[in-house]
Amino acid sequence: MLSDTGGKAAHDDRGARVSQLAIGDLLTATTRSYADYPCLVDADGNARTYAEVNRRVNRLARALGTAGLRPGDRLVILAVDTVEHVELVLACLKSGVVYCDLNFRLRAAELANIVRHAAPQAIACSPQYAELVGEITGSLDERPLQFEIDPGGGPGTVAALLDAEPDGSDLPAVPFGEDIISIAFTSGTTGTPKGVLHSERYLRSMIYSGIREVRCQGCTLRYNGPPLFHIAGFGATLYGIAVGAATLILPQFDAPRVLHWMQHGRLNDVFLVPTMLSSLLELPHVGDSDYPDLRAIIYGAAPMTPTLLRRLIDVFGCEMYNVFGAGTEAGAQASLYPEDHIAALNGRPHLLESIGRIIPGVDVKLVDDELREVPRGEAGEMLVRSETTMSGYLGQPELTASVLVDGWVRTGDVASMDDAGYLYLASRKSDMIIRGGENIYPVEIESVIAELPDVLEVAVFGAPDEHWGESVVAVVVPRAGVPVNSVRLLDHCRRRLATYKVPSRVVELEDLPKTSTGKVQKHRIAELLATTL
Repeated sequence: MLSDTGGKAAHDDRGARVSQLAIGDLLTATTRSYADYPCLVDADGNARTYAEVNRRVNRLARALGTAGLRPGDRLVILAVDTVEHVELVLACLKSGVVYCDLNFRLRAAELANIVRHAAPQAIACSPQYAELVGEITGSLDERPLQFEIDPGGGPGTVAALLDAEPDGSDLPAVPFGEDIISIAFTSGTTGTPKGVLHSERYLRSMIYSGIREVRCQGCTLRYNGPPLFHIAGFGATLYGIAVGAATLILPQFDAPRVLHWMQHGRLNDVFLVPTMLSSLLELPHVGDSDYPDLRAIIYGAAPMTPTLLRRLIDVFGCEMYNVFGAGTEAGAQASLYPEDHIAALNGRPHLLESIGRIIPGVDVKLVDDELREVPRGEAGEMLVRSETTMSGYLGQPELTASVLVDGWVRTGDVASMDDAGYLYLASRKSDMIIRGGENIYPVEIESVIAELPDVLEVAVFGAPDEHWGESVVAVVVPRAGVPVNSVRLLDHCRRRLATYKVPSRVVELEDLPKTSTGKVQKHRIAELLATTL
């Protein structure tokens, strides 16, 4: 099996399996109790039961071996979200084939750079990406096997592999412990992309921690907005599989379609990033419905403004969970539970600005640039250690050593902790603005600006300034096309913020560039505005 150095695992810990369930055996274990319950539901409402999915995954795991893939071999996936996509990843978890699920929104040059770095033995893709994949692999020294994830079947498809393998009996999972099961590429735009190595231990720990933190329940219907190529998207799908819930799989997040499922499809839990939730609230008639089946909204992956949180609670009236963490490298670190949200509405409004308290099984410390712990109440970079930490970066030992320090993961997130143990995110360390020697954290300013009713979205970043070093720039998207009153916005900031934090410039855009998971790309905004600032 592949280890963090690219060779054999440093030790064999399969003896521990007597007391621990490998993540690749999770589906089989759940099927014993929920065989006839729906497991995966497609965009048209068609459901496959746990028994059906389990048989298909066992067949597909065997078929991957028949096709020549061995434990530790790499399979790159370039595909939109489908039930078949989920099954393919589950088959990898069974067989020990290391899956690398790629962002289908990347450009050809970016994808080619990642594929070269991954050096896969096989690539599976949605039909619309088959030509692109052919072009990319044509330039490789060794051309990998190529399959299309097409439920219609035919030569060269994953469905054809499945059809050729009739044996759907339970197949014990191969990877366990420190065996690498996936590589998540976090960047591929310039230079060598970062391939984060995830072990079976990492994913198993993340799933059981996540189930506990969002109080996931069986016999429910769940939807996860983050795509499957993001660890949060596939991880949340495994939450459902672990407890016997059904998961709705849509090709991509589509606000009207998701709202329809929330209103008419009896959705119980949804996991969405703040920009997705904001999109839902902007839809007509969203406030005209009751949502009696909706148990919980789970949000994370990006900061949430208190203003948006209050609107969500008013409209949907369900439990709210905030799960925060440097997921790709270090899993989840903090949670804000429903009772915290209720406390915030009953006289402790500052809690809506918090990302929660440290979750069980995770150790966090806040440090300065010399990695010394800062006093309680001061902002510092979050260092994390837990069972849910990466094994390193593929082929980049120096980068690994700079991020994994004495068993701690440097997250790059800057936060402070109050006397009650609640964490307050200041910013990404790389986003911090230094104006005249003063540290400014954009999220604080963004929360203040988001309180204005004519602001739909806001992003704050630092621009070069000859005098101050950096100046504060606020980029806003107006609500319903009505121009934002910049004078009123700045007056509001002056009333709420120290003078040095007030933006020196306000710029309007029609929308903010975002990643596939809904995070605002501030570097792209800065690039767009570079010629005018």
